[in-house]
Amino acid sequence: MVAQKGKDLLLKIDNGGTYATVAGLRSKRIAFNAETVDGTDAESAGRWRELLGGTGIQRASVSGAGIFKDQASDALVRTAFFGAVVQNWQIVIPDLAP
Repeated sequence: MVAQKGKDLLLKIDNGGTYATVAGLRSKRIAFNAETVDGTDAESAGRWRELLGGTGIQRASVSGAGIFKDQASDALVRTAFFGAVVQNWQIVIPDLAP
């Protein structure tokens, strides 16, 4: 892609060891969520809620609309989808600090 706006997300697919950019998404929704694991049971002291340290469920979800980079990238995604192939993907979020 020639230019990338700060609000755009890049969708990349593993193409044999390298990640190829297949599309640019204009973010409609992006969410990060982390949940704790509740380990409370009948023997918990004072019946207080007990959370298990060092555990949890983390997830991210993205939905959006955008355009494919070119016909080759469109074909790569279609082949993976219709072939029911599990692919590694990357979503590049500009200026997102880890």
